[in-house]
Amino acid sequence: MFDQLSGKMSGVLEGLSKNGKLSEADVTEAMREVRLAMLEADVALPVVRDFVNKVRERSVGQEVLESVSPGQAVAKIVNDALIDALGGAGAVPLNLSANPPVPVLMVGLQGSGKTTTSGKIALRLSGRENKKVLLASLDVQRPAAQLQLQQLAERVNAKTGRVQALPIIVGQSPVQIAKRALETGRLEGYDVVILDTAGRLSIDEALMDEVREIRTLTKPAETLLVVDAMTGQDAVNTAKAFNEAVGITGVVMSRMDGDARGGAALSMKAITGAPIKLTGSGENLEALEEFHPERVAGRILGLGDVAGLVERAAETLDHEEGERVAKKMLAGKFDLDDYVSQINQINRMGSISGILGMMPGMGKIKDMLGDKELDTSIFKRHKAIISSMTKQERKTPEIIKASRKKRIAAGSGTTVPEINRLLKQFNDMSTMMKRISKMGLGGLMRGMGGAGGLADLMKGMGGPGGKPGGRPPFV
Repeated sequence: MFDQLSGKMSGVLEGLSKNGKLSEADVTEAMREVRLAMLEADVALPVVRDFVNKVRERSVGQEVLESVSPGQAVAKIVNDALIDALGGAGAVPLNLSANPPVPVLMVGLQGSGKTTTSGKIALRLSGRENKKVLLASLDVQRPAAQLQLQQLAERVNAKTGRVQALPIIVGQSPVQIAKRALETGRLEGYDVVILDTAGRLSIDEALMDEVREIRTLTKPAETLLVVDAMTGQDAVNTAKAFNEAVGITGVVMSRMDGDARGGAALSMKAITGAPIKLTGSGENLEALEEFHPERVAGRILGLGDVAGLVERAAETLDHEEGERVAKKMLAGKFDLDDYVSQINQINRMGSISGILGMMPGMGKIKDMLGDKELDTSIFKRHKAIISSMTKQERKTPEIIKASRKKRIAAGSGTTVPEINRLLKQFNDMSTMMKRISKMGLGGLMRGMGGAGGLADLMKGMGGPGGKPGGRPPFV
């Protein structure tokens, strides 16, 4: 979601780095560009003013202007200022330091992802921290809201065995449900009780009165506001209103994988005083992460988020399966079943665009790839094609001739030309893997560093340097 801001900020800093020695005029011009970039990204005006003034004051000092690499010095100052704007170094964990059952109150507008986020937090606490969690829906306004949370609890419990939903009793008020949830939590030995309150399409006094009453009764250790990052500056206005009316201890930003401009995240801490604690990026229950300001700042400046990428890989990937496929690839024995296995691994990691955004220096490659190359719908079609093949065809694709292609196309809802492209790409990849296995790792690195090494590799993958409109690579 920070692509636009990242591109402009990276361009400004690159320009400063090329200038050699800097003058105060250079810094002033750069800060003007930064100011415009932040305003275009929908960052709140007071936050932009404070950020630009802070960077300018630190950048025009003698030790910066006369340093050996002033551009890098300014980049460090910008990075530090971004971290400050986002909430300071280090993630702010959920506060569960209270006598169990610890109440966690979820608030927000309707459609912000509050109920799904409640399920994600339950999975996180029960899976990572071995907590026994009770989910209680206090939403008697929205049809089937309680049933939705109950179904989420069942899905989470199937994964961890430590999550249950409060039984539904028709006719109870939100306050009565909250009271019953805490009593059930005490009697049945739950560590955490997550209270999912009702939302409205807009902020109104009835909503705030209800939340205030529940908060007074339950005395939650955390009052988490869930806001939709896609709403931009409106998310900040919503957070400010809730904070002033009922008080919030933290923010959870949902839909962080969208194409919003990122201004809400940069404005949230400064406007509300409440830190962003968690971010959601998708409907999968596992798609919830701690918010690390320094990592987000690195992504905005094109430095990537290697630590976050490693964490995501450790949490989501099947490492035994990955090692098995890697050995087959290096031995030149990669087949279509292995390709499907790798597609599944990619899907667990999230969107390719998001993965690229976490890799240092990948911003330009993302621009070069373009939107078409990041469209992963081709993976779904490939899986459909391969699932329509026989076991023998998946193991030995070379036996697939015209009659078999027609049958596979009919079975997968695709066309023969699509099957031909898949088979050609697979053949190219197999050839490349055999070359790599013969060259060894050292030879591979030398080949990639040579004039045609990386270009040939990308061509074989159907990426930039290959044919126009090339498809995503086998991974």
